Amino acid sequence: MHTSKPQQPARRRSDRPAGSQPAVPEASAGASETPPVPAAEQAPASPAEQAPVVPDPLAAAPAPLPAPYAPVGRIPVVEVSPVLEDGRWPAKATVGEAFPVRATVFREGHDAVAATAVLVAPDGTDHSWVAMRDVAPGLDRYEAWLVPDAPGDWGFRVEGWSDPYATWAHDATIKVDAGVDVGLMMTEGALVLGRAAEAPGLDDGARAVLTDAVAALRDARRPPQARMAAATSPDVRAVLAAHPLREMVSPSATYPVVVHRERALYGSWYEMFPRSVGAHLDKETGTWTSGTLRTAAEDLPRIAGMGFDVVYLTPVHPIGLTNRKGRNNTLGATEQDPGSPYGIGSWEGGHDAIHPDLGTFEDFDAFVGRARELGMEVALDIALQASPDHPWVSEHPEWFTTRADGSIAYAENPPKKYQDIYPLNFDNDPEGIYVAIRDMLDLWVAHGVTAFRVDNPHTKPLSFWQRLLAEFHERHPEVIFLAEAFTRPAMMRTLGAIGFHQSYTYFTWRTRKDEIGDYLLELARETDSRVRPSFWPTTHDILTPYMQQGGVTAFAIRAVLAATGSPTWGIYSGYELVEHVARPGAEEQIDNEKYELKERDFARAGDHGIATLLTALNRLRRAHPALQRLRNVTVHPTSDDGILCFSKHVPADQSPTGTADTVVVVVNLDPFLTREGVVHLDLAALGVTPGGEPGAPAIAVSDELSGQTYYWGPDPFVRLDPHAQVAHVLSVRPL
Repeated sequence: MHTSKPQQPARRRSDRPAGSQPAVPEASAGASETPPVPAAEQAPASPAEQAPVVPDPLAAAPAPLPAPYAPVGRIPVVEVSPVLEDGRWPAKATVGEAFPVRATVFREGHDAVAATAVLVAPDGTDHSWVAMRDVAPGLDRYEAWLVPDAPGDWGFRVEGWSDPYATWAHDATIKVDAGVDVGLMMTEGALVLGRAAEAPGLDDGARAVLTDAVAALRDARRPPQARMAAATSPDVRAVLAAHPLREMVSPSATYPVVVHRERALYGSWYEMFPRSVGAHLDKETGTWTSGTLRTAAEDLPRIAGMGFDVVYLTPVHPIGLTNRKGRNNTLGATEQDPGSPYGIGSWEGGHDAIHPDLGTFEDFDAFVGRARELGMEVALDIALQASPDHPWVSEHPEWFTTRADGSIAYAENPPKKYQDIYPLNFDNDPEGIYVAIRDMLDLWVAHGVTAFRVDNPHTKPLSFWQRLLAEFHERHPEVIFLAEAFTRPAMMRTLGAIGFHQSYTYFTWRTRKDEIGDYLLELARETDSRVRPSFWPTTHDILTPYMQQGGVTAFAIRAVLAATGSPTWGIYSGYELVEHVARPGAEEQIDNEKYELKERDFARAGDHGIATLLTALNRLRRAHPALQRLRNVTVHPTSDDGILCFSKHVPADQSPTGTADTVVVVVNLDPFLTREGVVHLDLAALGVTPGGEPGAPAIAVSDELSGQTYYWGPDPFVRLDPHAQVAHVLSVRPL
């Protein structure tokens, strides 16, 4: 799949191309218009006409019956992307990030065709257009990149058109060089350029370029080659690139694109269990005191100081007593066991209440206010399930599944059992469940929550999510939903397609060079219009063998990969302390704070240098627009299987600073051994045009982790000792 960027900058609607024609009106995005059936064809057939007809085997095949169809354009435009489900669902885009539009555009015969990608604003007007490039010569595949500049429900279309200038220039060059029809070619060229010069919207300078070319073509005193050179000069081509002469303009349907605010694409999340922050054990009595929302707020300056944008709270609701889990997910909790915050609900309230140990809504509002003062948003974990003590169980038992013995079914994911959780049954009173959940989410939005991390959305009906997310998009378009769906690809992709803004990913388990490189490309080029990734090295549920065994260097390697490989990444509290000991037989931490209070001494975070690394990575992400984008990745080959290299590049016309930005990341994936090898750079993907002697330095690269600068050609040698420096994160400057 091609990732070429446009040569032409996007243009405002005031600069519509010459010869532009209005789009064919459409009933809806992606819909086909059905032409009216003539009255004669609508009349019922007579009995004679209904009699069977024996076909003559020597006759031509019968014509197909009339059927609804979408007329093909005079210049066919097909295979348009990004289009989800024939345009029934919108593709994803983000304010400020370019997204690629591709289509196959062709025509009969040999005349030249071209294509334009048009970005349609939420009010239905043409916002901007970009000339499309032929990115697969011989296959008629065109591409352009569009950049929306505000949130909302946008659209795009592709316009195919006949290019009379390109047709003439091609034919005339061949014929004049062969001495065939020279005078005719000069006359036809003058007519074509004369029409282009008369188009509205040309400034005086552009019009003069074209009229001078017309004069040159008509000047019979000059040699034919000189006249051709004047009519095909770079200046003439530049004017016609900006103001093309378009004939037979044939628009595609207008397809929907939903544009979200930047935080839906780019952000750094920090997860915490608020009850653990400030929790402490009285060693004399052996009793624990829970942390509160107030003590959690006292930790916010430390988190903000590391550069995080979003602080994410696990559930803050009352926890049930029935079947409460004890330490390490055991049954038979003691009075000292606080239970899992995912066992939501007790006599003290459900999803619309705060656990008394954590405080009140006033305390929650204070937490949100302090986070905002520090430049952070607050995300809340939403788990749509209930403990046996949740008010929903007594008030709406029909919302749950009753088994043959009359008991309510608890959650299971064999061999795992969650006796403290009752899943909702969305087939029983779906409207009542919908209203309750919608109103509950509205409550938290009213208290300043701007993002929800949704627990296990893949175990709820997609129709429920589509309706809920559509309503929130209408009423609370600023609110972001992150899907915690570690499940099959079809479900993950469809959750994104129907409205989830972000998704956890398989990154956590990708450790080999080929796995990581392929996955970066898949997310950037194959699923980018459906899924926005969020990379997490660990979570409170997941501690992979790589993290268990690799120690400090593994934590550093995975942090670099997560922070540079995805525009959104997240860190689970305790990462700074390299908490890597697993419960035997499980891929999660021992003494997991899902089931107990956890007292941490973050003053020790400097012992390993991970907190310093996290701070540096977030600083680099804010400094480099290239690291804030998803679709701009290139994976570069290396000679060592333990070394991964990839780059991210934003051209000047797509950069918020107006300056191109390029970052190259080289990572040693081996947490134990020094790795060395040659990196084979695709300089064009870095926005660099090779020049000078073969093998000579082409770029200066500055390592923003170490401060060193190197001068690289296309095949630099690298050596990384994981115990000294696990990666290079390099800003690029062409020489």
